[in-house]
Amino acid sequence: MSNNFLSSLNESQKDAAQHIDGSLLILAGAGSGKTKTITTRLAYLISIGIDPASILTLTFTNKAATEMRDRAYSLIDPSMLNTPPLLCTFHKFGLLLLKFYMKELNRNNNFIIIDTDDKKRILKSIDKELSLPLLASEISKYKNSILSPTEAKAAAQLKMYQQIADVYEKYENYLEKNNLVDFDDLLLLPYKILSKNKKLAEEISQKYQYIMVDEYQDTNELQYKLLRKLCCTHNNLCVVGDDDQSIYGWRGATIKNILNFTEHFDNTKVVKLQENYRSTNTILDHANQLIEHNRDRLGKTLVGTREKGNSIKVYESSDENEETRKIVEDIKSLIASGEKASNIAILFRVNALSRSLEEGFNKAGLAYRLVGGMKFYERAEIKDLIAYFRILTNNNDNFSLKRIINKPKRGIGKTTIEKLDAKSIELQKPIFQIIEEFEPEELAQVVGKKNSRTLKVFMASVMDLKDTLEESKMRFLDLFEDTFDYRSSYDNAPDGFDRQSNIDEFYGYIRDYFIQNPFLGLEDFLNEIALESENSEFTDEMVSMMSIHASKGLEYKHLFIIGLEEGFFPIIGDGSDIEEERRLGYVAITRAMDNLTMSFVHSRFYKGKRALLGKSRFLSESGLIKGSLTIEKNSMYKKGDLVKHKIFGMGRVQKAMKAGKDYKLTINFSGQRRDILSSFIEKI
Repeated sequence: MSNNFLSSLNESQKDAAQHIDGSLLILAGAGSGKTKTITTRLAYLISIGIDPASILTLTFTNKAATEMRDRAYSLIDPSMLNTPPLLCTFHKFGLLLLKFYMKELNRNNNFIIIDTDDKKRILKSIDKELSLPLLASEISKYKNSILSPTEAKAAAQLKMYQQIADVYEKYENYLEKNNLVDFDDLLLLPYKILSKNKKLAEEISQKYQYIMVDEYQDTNELQYKLLRKLCCTHNNLCVVGDDDQSIYGWRGATIKNILNFTEHFDNTKVVKLQENYRSTNTILDHANQLIEHNRDRLGKTLVGTREKGNSIKVYESSDENEETRKIVEDIKSLIASGEKASNIAILFRVNALSRSLEEGFNKAGLAYRLVGGMKFYERAEIKDLIAYFRILTNNNDNFSLKRIINKPKRGIGKTTIEKLDAKSIELQKPIFQIIEEFEPEELAQVVGKKNSRTLKVFMASVMDLKDTLEESKMRFLDLFEDTFDYRSSYDNAPDGFDRQSNIDEFYGYIRDYFIQNPFLGLEDFLNEIALESENSEFTDEMVSMMSIHASKGLEYKHLFIIGLEEGFFPIIGDGSDIEEERRLGYVAITRAMDNLTMSFVHSRFYKGKRALLGKSRFLSESGLIKGSLTIEKNSMYKKGDLVKHKIFGMGRVQKAMKAGKDYKLTINFSGQRRDILSSFIEKI
């Protein structure tokens, strides 16, 4: 069979595609033809006579697997595909393995896979006090770090983590008893099987003689160890990825897998794909300047294949409203000149920044879509706050009351709400009026003594807030959060930072509204946002708005990146990793094809109040403005972080202090406290 399909590759791509035996790291820069290279390599292996059934290609998404399969098959003579190669996600491969070998764990293969909702229901049945998102996230983290309940208990030092470890143990017992597996088990259980049965691991390794992995920079510790088992009889592992685009540390991915690949697998061949086919040379030059400030990287420089292109524009605005006006005017001009709206996108690091954009677009009549996210006023935490404020303006609103009567949690469960609802229908009175008018003993007959007290306190709090609202709208806003503590209910949530940023944005927007409209009240504000949040008429031609995480893998002719201020991008503190923030900046810039605008403001709502902000260091680091260039330690640590030491094992950080280029950490290892520099430990 002819290998004419190789002629469309550049020299580096061709070098990678024709590599056969031995480990191979394809370091693929943004826009460098990564998918084309790996699919061509798959076609090449089959074209030279390698049995397709011996080739395993692993991806992260079904979409990526389907795209690769279609592209690879289009290059191959159909007669050579009597037995097609296995091309699927990590989790699909794990499922296939479990179907054949679950008996190795003394379990039947008629197991049932539970979804996220099932998992939360089970966890709630075990523990009704701890935050469900926190429980689900921590247990997932334990599993992907290959931590058993016993090991999780040993590493738990704070009371909350001891509780979580206990729930983890009960959760695992429940799954085994009912022969259930969750999403994380699709990787963990195959690893346990292959660890337990060396002979079986060798058989499977011999079956899949050629293994390829896409987006290797996004793998976690469990996926790496599973790959080691699959390669126990050979070294024919080809991985493709980009250390400069590793942006999922917050969900368990470890950049060390790709950084240390040549140490993990002997005699690795490294091929760098550095020719970029997407962006102008100007855009690439600034992306290269930015990412060079990172220490933990293998090192490569994107080389453009296109023209130099226009200069990157940097917008400086007084606040987010001026920022939005400038961007709206630019986009209106682009569309008026004949540009398609689908070729335009706006990126932000923090989802809360979409609010001012959405407002500006609605007023200008511009169609937009939020990619991979909800519109600001559709987000659960914002809908909760709106429901609270509706109750304050209309006590008769049963719908809103039922939404927030147990947010934050105050022990009012579904059954209690149903009883109140039934009583409301029976008496033809709003629930709030029943709570207000019934004597405590009478209310206790409906909902129980404890709930009766809770509801009376809740009702009194609402009435106090109504009185304060009539006296002072600003004092009301301060008292509202002090009373219900809604924002802090997300302190330990996995997505708490984003949700609290949205809450801060909402509080700040209300304050601004009252300052701008001193004679209008809370009801006027609610009516205005109800009009703002009405969906635009659907059209295929819409400007895309999205977080930088959601933009990975996408490209746009005209790109705007907003919110380039210290604290918003990069996010500082709260366990953030400055090098991962910088990689996010690199990903953002390299989404742009022709034109790029970077925007920062001097003032924005920050933690609920308008604050003066400094421009992002990324503007100077990328060479767009003058400023001091600093290189910082890549990892930040905070109390409660789960870490691992080669000798002492798993532990929890109790204290973190800066010590030169490192951090001095006080870590609890199963009851023993030790002071260790951060360079000697690994964050889980």
